[in-house]
Amino acid sequence: MANTPNNDDKSAIEEVNDSLTGVGVKIQNNPKVIVYACVGVAIIVAIVLIWIYAVRQPGMNAAANALGQADIELMMGNDSVALDKFRNVADEYGYKSGDIAALNAAIILYKDKKYEEALTYLKKYSTTETIIGAGAKSLEGDCYVNLKQYPQALDAFKAAVKVSDNNPYYTPVFLMKQATVLREMKDYKAEAAIYEQILKDYPKAPAALNVDIEKYLQRAKASEAK
Repeated sequence: MANTPNNDDKSAIEEVNDSLTGVGVKIQNNPKVIVYACVGVAIIVAIVLIWIYAVRQPGMNAAANALGQADIELMMGNDSVALDKFRNVADEYGYKSGDIAALNAAIILYKDKKYEEALTYLKKYSTTETIIGAGAKSLEGDCYVNLKQYPQALDAFKAAVKVSDNNPYYTPVFLMKQATVLREMKDYKAEAAIYEQILKDYPKAPAALNVDIEKYLQRAKASEAK
């Protein structure tokens, strides 16, 4: 025999039905609600389209053009003019072009031994790409080394190792830089651990880098023992 719904169940069902009916009646009696909702969605869509086609796309084109002009100056050997143009693109524009301009500006400034200013532009650069991004973090570490700010340099080289994602050609280079800083900080145990990591994880690195890493490892262990 089937169960007969009790009065409480009927009341609950009736309440839900009444609520749904009430919503339907409100919409029928207030068609302006639907109109306002549609208008609101249309306005949002219009704002997004205006931003894409009237703001973002022209901005990207302008940034790309300005970056191209800076590249031309650099190829012609006009480093100072190129630097000014790269700075302008990096400071005035976002997008990918502004990102690239910031890195190019930092490279020129590093060559000019203007390490603190180079760091300013390196911090504008997004280190997402495995090779170039890792190289940018390594350059940041080089700036800190020249400024004798070794803890910051160590952090930058560690970041370069992480971004490089175990690249067999580049990661050992960043690890070597890390070990060099650790030696300068007299942390010989950590230095030795880096060399051991290279020999274990990147056995082809010594030949590729033309560096006797085993020799450096023994030196680090000897320094630790003193």
